[in-house]
Amino acid sequence: MKPIKIAVDAMGGDHAPAAVVKGAVLAARELGMPLILVGNQDFIARELAGLTYNPDLIAIQHCTEVAGMGESPIDVIRRKKDASIRVALELVKNGQAQGVVSAGNSGATMALGVVILGKLPGVERPALGAILPSHYSSTLLIDVGANVNCTANQLVQFAVMAEPLAKYIMKRPNPRVGIISIGEEESKGNDLVHETAEILKKTSLNFIGNVEGRDIFSDKVDVIVCDGFVGNICLKLSEGLAETLKAMLKEEIGSSLTSKMGFLFMRSAFRRFSKRVDYAEYGGVPLLGVNGVVVVSHGASNPRAIMNAIRVAGQAVQNRISEHVLEGLQLHEAYYTKIKPHRFWDTIKRKIST
Repeated sequence: MKPIKIAVDAMGGDHAPAAVVKGAVLAARELGMPLILVGNQDFIARELAGLTYNPDLIAIQHCTEVAGMGESPIDVIRRKKDASIRVALELVKNGQAQGVVSAGNSGATMALGVVILGKLPGVERPALGAILPSHYSSTLLIDVGANVNCTANQLVQFAVMAEPLAKYIMKRPNPRVGIISIGEEESKGNDLVHETAEILKKTSLNFIGNVEGRDIFSDKVDVIVCDGFVGNICLKLSEGLAETLKAMLKEEIGSSLTSKMGFLFMRSAFRRFSKRVDYAEYGGVPLLGVNGVVVVSHGASNPRAIMNAIRVAGQAVQNRISEHVLEGLQLHEAYYTKIKPHRFWDTIKRKIST
């Protein structure tokens, strides 16, 4: 088997290219993974000049354009043929890389991922699955922003696509799947929750029923299904809460001499806590349902977050996640054959061509 090579959008993100290049160097050093940095060659070379790295593991693919963080995905697709994220995805399509990592414009990354790599057969809408820290381990939340309005059949597809990620990346042999609601009782929730739950009961997934928002962090469930509107709020709330907790702890530690002295004895425990709730330790969010590995990172990603996103992409390739997703979709095809053909991505393609 040939070495796994990941294409990294060096120009994507709030702190690009510096943070991305440093993260790539960390990944090459700690993971030993060959990488292609995609972007302006002069800018990338300037960042690499001050770093120690193995030149056999890091190559540069020059391109001249960048997808701005605030740009419309349609505008990027139609007008920026040499954008770094587009070139990175084309490297995967052409077999020169096996996965893509980008901390840039997430909308453009998702849209280009569908347009260039295509959807897996049977997938109506690709979804973003975020791995979040829980009490003893982690929980996979899907979708976290790709689709704000969903049908029950689409949510069932999200659950099916998430199962291989939980099984092979999170190492859960029989992932417990739940749907987020306002209560554990079957009677709780809206029509979408009720309809989705009824379908999930009939599948071979290990469906445990309704779960609540607090269960994201409780180790009660492995995969939580929701639409992208709810999922994105949960994700951003989690990030904000983690940052607030760390800031409050820091403030309390510095509030008195006794607290400062106590911190000296508890310093290692606080460091472990900080690491457990730091989004940088979980890398990026895989885009499930496209015909390839695409990992979307936080726009404010630091070098360690980029390194961990590359690790996630490498694990997804190594564990053949796309193939397992396709197998799951085919196995459960009977449960969403009633899905009406959706023209969302067809509309995007039509706008691109006009």
